[in-house]
Amino acid sequence: MNKKTLSLAAISGVVAVSLGAFGAHALEQTLIKNEKLHAFDTANKYHFYHTLTLLFMSFLTENKYFIWAKNSFTVGIGLFSGSLYLLSVTNLWWFGPITPAGGVLLIAGWGLLALGAYQKS
Repeated sequence: MNKKTLSLAAISGVVAVSLGAFGAHALEQTLIKNEKLHAFDTANKYHFYHTLTLLFMSFLTENKYFIWAKNSFTVGIGLFSGSLYLLSVTNLWWFGPITPAGGVLLIAGWGLLALGAYQKS
């Protein structure tokens, strides 16, 4: 078990739950006014999906591809979900173009995870 990856997943989970609850309760009217409720929900879902992936990865024996995948997922969560969270709350359009870069990193993370699994076999 990799304790650093497990800690990263745990912290990411705390943030995902906190932001999800905050969005559902304290930010709901802002998200509705900005017409960004769906974007916030998407950010939170992808944040959770990739947090669970990091949790799973903490139990893998690391190789270089798994390390790159973990880093790609971590930065991807920040860029993809982070930009959508910020766009939803601020309604500033320029957060939108950041989102695809995060999505590319999330996709790359899955590819790297596959490469790491292939290398292990």
